[in-house]
Amino acid sequence: MATASPLRLAAFAIGVCLPAFLAPALAQTSAVPAPSAQAAPDVETLFRAIVKVKTRAVPDARSGSTLGTEREGSGVLISGDGLIVTIGYLIVEADEVGIVDHRGRTLPAQIVAYDHASGFGLLRSIVPLDAKPVALGASAGVAERDPVMIATSEGVGDVAFALVVSKRPFTGSWEYLLDEALWTSPPVANWSGAGLIDREGRLVGVGSLVVRDATGDEPTLPGNLFVPIDLLKPILPDLVADGRRRDAARPWLGVATEEAHGRLIVSRVSAGGPADEAGVKAGDIILAVSGEPVRTQREFYRRLWTGRAAGAEVPLRVLQGAEVRELSVRSIDRTQYFRPRTAT
Repeated sequence: MATASPLRLAAFAIGVCLPAFLAPALAQTSAVPAPSAQAAPDVETLFRAIVKVKTRAVPDARSGSTLGTEREGSGVLISGDGLIVTIGYLIVEADEVGIVDHRGRTLPAQIVAYDHASGFGLLRSIVPLDAKPVALGASAGVAERDPVMIATSEGVGDVAFALVVSKRPFTGSWEYLLDEALWTSPPVANWSGAGLIDREGRLVGVGSLVVRDATGDEPTLPGNLFVPIDLLKPILPDLVADGRRRDAARPWLGVATEEAHGRLIVSRVSAGGPADEAGVKAGDIILAVSGEPVRTQREFYRRLWTGRAAGAEVPLRVLQGAEVRELSVRSIDRTQYFRPRTAT
């Protein structure tokens, strides 16, 4: 018997009504007793907890050329004291931060934390929100072909259903690796910081990217990539208390790479970053880290991060034109590269 394609299954999921999908609906955070089944919140209750995040970067932000200076996305209220989780790139080098709630009110917010390793960002609304927080679910329990809902700050009218079509690693060109990401299809347009909601109304992921290939198979299937919420749980207390995780920061070099024909090619070097100062140039081919060959981003990051913390010297072997060069790069914590805020 023929197997239904992911697109056909997604189309079927879209036909499911919102109340049925969300029953049982979202629970409160662990700090607040969960509501009874008779008092289960409805879909509109869920969407009161989804806010629009609007930020403006500091003057001369180093991330401005890749992320823009004015950024907008979604965030999800996850605690009764106004704590909001979003995708971190919305708040990198942000000078001004605000949120728009379900009533359309523009409210001030403050940055709580940014975590480059996971990609999460945390904000806190300065004004109390008229919303119930969304409970954190278990992304590990989400299976391929599970139906999910994608909730954005555009409200119920912008709700989308999708399927989890893959759970597999993701490597980004910006020295970023997820051992397991949640890949969904069909794609949605407003993915940045969107909440990935399971059938119990719990948050299982936060939107990061739109992708051309969500399954890793042929033919390719477009979709979105979500950062699993399980990555947030163990570091959440540290992020709230200190603005960062307490374990040592990973070494960051400031190189963007692409895999091509079995080689790792430098596509961009962050101006004034460690790799730039060490002489790494766009177009170089990274051959080895500490003498160990690398051909993929995953190999590169594992060699770079294993046994090292930010500040360590990283020996690189690169091919520049026809010359093989041995370079030593003094790594840093990526947050040291950001411009400081000017707003008070």
